[in-house]
Amino acid sequence: MRAIQIVTTRLSSCLRPIRFEFVSSSSPRLFSNPRRLICTAAATKSDGGRSGSIVAPLVNGAEEEIQKIDVNPPKGTRDFAPEDMRLRNWLFNHFKEVSRLFGYEEVDYPVLETEALFIRKAGEEIRDQLYCFEDRGKRRVALRPELTPSLARLVIQKGKSVSLPLKWSAIGQCWRYERMTRGRRREHYQWNMDIIGVPHVTAEAELISSIVTFFKRVGITSSDVGFIVSSRKVLQEMLSKYGVPESLFGRVCIIIDKIEKIPIDEIKKELGSTGISEDAIEQLLQVLSVKSLDDLEDVLGGAGEAIADLKQLFSLAEKFGYSEWIQFDASVVRGLAYYTGIVFEGFDRKGNLRAICGGGRYDRLLPTYGGDDIPACGFGFGDAVIVELLKEKNLLPELGQEVENIVCALEKDLQGAAATVATTLRSKGQTVDLVLESKPLKWVFKRAARINARRLILVGKTEWEDGSVSVKVLSSGEQSQVKLSDLE
Repeated sequence: MRAIQIVTTRLSSCLRPIRFEFVSSSSPRLFSNPRRLICTAAATKSDGGRSGSIVAPLVNGAEEEIQKIDVNPPKGTRDFAPEDMRLRNWLFNHFKEVSRLFGYEEVDYPVLETEALFIRKAGEEIRDQLYCFEDRGKRRVALRPELTPSLARLVIQKGKSVSLPLKWSAIGQCWRYERMTRGRRREHYQWNMDIIGVPHVTAEAELISSIVTFFKRVGITSSDVGFIVSSRKVLQEMLSKYGVPESLFGRVCIIIDKIEKIPIDEIKKELGSTGISEDAIEQLLQVLSVKSLDDLEDVLGGAGEAIADLKQLFSLAEKFGYSEWIQFDASVVRGLAYYTGIVFEGFDRKGNLRAICGGGRYDRLLPTYGGDDIPACGFGFGDAVIVELLKEKNLLPELGQEVENIVCALEKDLQGAAATVATTLRSKGQTVDLVLESKPLKWVFKRAARINARRLILVGKTEWEDGSVSVKVLSSGEQSQVKLSDLE
C-alpha cells in the first residue's frame, strides 16, 4: 500500500492535505521537483478515449507553496468577463439582425479544419499565419484563420441537395498568428455574409448595402466610414497587356495589397522578383493610383469587363441609397488569392484604423476544391476594429446587468419557499436572481441596485402562511402583498 498527498487550496487560503491510498505493484516513483504539477498519463483506449488521469501538485509538505500560474490569457487572445460578454452579445445581435433583415440563413463550421483547406488557394500570407499542427491521427489540421474556405467546403458537401442561390451568414472565431496592432489580435470573431449562385454585380451591391445598414444601426455615418471599391479584373487586364502569365496573378495581388503598408520601393522590388519588367511595373503602379472611373476608362478603354462591372455597381449604389458611402480606388485588390472580380474594403475616414471589413467576388473558389463552377461573393467583418471605432466615436452603449426580479427569504427556514417563488417566475419567462444565503436586507438592496433588478420579492413567514409574498417595485418604492398564484 502506498499513499500520495495532494494539496488543495480552499477559499480560506489554507492548504489542507488530502490523503489518497492505493495498491500498486510498481516501485515508488521519485520526482525531482515536488513543486511541479505532475500529470500521470492515462492509458489510451482503443477508441482513442482516456481511461482516467491524476493531475496533482505533489509537495513535500502542506506548508510548501504551490507555484502560481499566469492568469493572463495567451498573447493576442481575450477573456470575456460578464461586462465584455454583454458588449459582444450586443454587437453580435446587430450582426444577426442585419442578416435576418436581408433574408440570410445562419450557418456555422468547425473551428478546427484540415490544413489543406486553407493553404490550397488562400495564398502564402495565410500559410504563414496558420495555427496548425498534426493531430494524434497523423492528420494536418489548423485553427481556421477565416470562414470562407469552410463555407466553400459545406456548399460542396451539400451539393444538389440545396437550391441556388444560397444566402448564408455566420459569426465565428478565427485565429491568425500575426503581428498585433490596434484592432488586430491573434484571435477575433468575424461576421460573414455570402451569396452563392449569383453571377451579377447585384450580389456585391446587396452585400455592401447590408454593411451600410449595420453601420446606420449602431450610429455610424458616411462621414465616419467609407468603402473603397475596385475589381481584380483591372489588374488582370493590365497584366495581360504586358504579357504577365496568369499563374503570377495571385502573387502579384498579395504584393499590391501591401501598397499602404510598406514603402513603394519595396513594392517595386517584390514585383520585380516575380519577373515583371520595370516598364510594366511603372505602368501598373500608375494605373493603381487612379481614383476615378473616368480616368480608369481612359487607360483601359470602355470595352473591358472591369469597367462595366464597376459602372453597374455605382449605379446600383444609388438605387440602394448608399452612393455617398463608396468611392473608386484602383489599388484595392484584397490580399487573399481567391478573389476574381469586384473587391471592396470599409475604412474609417480619419485613417486611424486598419480596414474595418472587406470582401468581394470569388467565382473560382469552389472548383479549386473539386466543386462545381458556381459564382460566389461575400465579405468578412471582424469584431475588433469596429469596437475600436465605436469607442472613438463614443457610440458604445452602457450595458449593465439586468434582472427582472430578486427573490429573498427573510428567514433561513424559508429558503425552500423562496426557491418555489423563483421557479414559478422562471416558468413564466421572467429572470430571477435568487439569494442563496441568509443575508441582511441592506445587502439585498445593494445587490438589487447592482443588477438593476426591477422588483424585490420578499418571502416572509406570515405572508407565506397565507400563500403570499411581498413585492416591491424598486423604481417607485410601491410595495404590495401578492398571492403566489397571481404573481406575474
